[in-house]
Amino acid sequence: MQSLSYLTLDKDVRQVRPAELEAFAAQVSGGVIGMADAAYEEARKVWNGMVDRRPALIARCMNDADVQAAVRFAAAHQMLLSVRGGGHHIAGNAVAEGGLMIDMSGMRGVSVDADRRTARVEPGALLSDFDREAQAHGLAVPLGINSTTGVAGLTLGGGFGWLTRRYGLTIDNLLGVKIVTADGQLRTASAQSEPELFWAVRGGGGNFGVVTSFEFQLHPVGPEVYSGLVVYPFSQAQKVLRAWRDFTEKAPDELSVWTVMRQAPPLPFLPESVHGKEVVIFAIVWCGELAKGEQAVAPVLKFGEPVGSALGPTPYAGFQTAFDPLLAPGARNYWKSNNFDRMSDAAIDMLIENVGKLPGPACEIFVAQLGGAMARVKPDATAFVGRDARYIMNVHGRWTDPADDDKVRNWARAVFQQAAPHATASGYVNFLTEDEAGRVADSYGANYPRLRAAKRRFDPDNLFRMNLNIAPAQGG
Repeated sequence: MQSLSYLTLDKDVRQVRPAELEAFAAQVSGGVIGMADAAYEEARKVWNGMVDRRPALIARCMNDADVQAAVRFAAAHQMLLSVRGGGHHIAGNAVAEGGLMIDMSGMRGVSVDADRRTARVEPGALLSDFDREAQAHGLAVPLGINSTTGVAGLTLGGGFGWLTRRYGLTIDNLLGVKIVTADGQLRTASAQSEPELFWAVRGGGGNFGVVTSFEFQLHPVGPEVYSGLVVYPFSQAQKVLRAWRDFTEKAPDELSVWTVMRQAPPLPFLPESVHGKEVVIFAIVWCGELAKGEQAVAPVLKFGEPVGSALGPTPYAGFQTAFDPLLAPGARNYWKSNNFDRMSDAAIDMLIENVGKLPGPACEIFVAQLGGAMARVKPDATAFVGRDARYIMNVHGRWTDPADDDKVRNWARAVFQQAAPHATASGYVNFLTEDEAGRVADSYGANYPRLRAAKRRFDPDNLFRMNLNIAPAQGG
């Protein structure tokens, strides 16, 4: 091995001697790779194709001891450090330019205890891994809606999806974690052990350490749910969106109805005349008693005159993959997001106006319906504070040609700015891009000072800064 140049936490350039590199590599059972290795180019890729960073080293961690060795090595050398689980976060913080990437993508184990209705999940597991194992026992936990998302990052930022209105956020179902903190210690954090650390990791992102294992409480779901899509022409947007708003304000917890506004993909149940045209899509999941699903969902078909629908009993794990083709890895992505406690007529009109300005065929605006069980947890019970959000909007810019970067990002930013007067101050950290560090404090609201105090206790030197960063509190 040769000496290795790397970037420090303060972005200075330093070197590691060959002997130190060899000693470190011997401690990582999955191996350590650098820029000259054949596996390097693939290993540094993440979901968002805009992220093109080159870490100095990638440590392929396979167990707790590997992660401890990597954290201690980074701390000893003050090396810029990033952590990769599923590698799906929009900001691409899994990749540290010139630093050390802790790559846990090989740690994908999921172990379900059906009698206790619990699961232990490793940090590289994807939603598809978790759903597959849990659904084998007719169980599930609220997760996201894209099966290639990593469980770890989703959970640490809060986590919401089709089951959230009935069973809360992903973090509301978290029983405990094993976590390597900045001092290299492996800790167990739960309501009984290290409760302040457990509070902080439930929504605090990757700011407090590297989680090597999650334990979740599971719930009976499926194996089939009543779900599907109802699609309306864009000419009816104002009518059907207002009807949707009024309907969702009174919907039972078992029902989630999200809206997606985009150009229609070539779905088999849609006439060809609609393909490529702007439409309003309602994506629906009823997770209550299956026999009651059709009746519960029926009003959505009466918002207007739909151009197509596909509804019925569907395997839950299958519906979790329904949007994967629209969110495949490798494309360029840029998001902007707002939380809403209600969707006013003015907010709906703003959405309609901007869907009329879509900068590309893969761009969209979706609005998730929340509330329910999530809203009944006190805002200070976990680090996640945005429990007043009845709706979360994600302006999803997605494209392939770098020449379109400015066009798409400017559109997304304009929608965000126009939505701000109708939205709450808080945000969802899993949707924040790398240029939104200024929104972090608002996203945590009254919980932010407590998070900064926890950061000072568990990571006083801010080793874990490749994230939507919470700076350590100053003073004693």
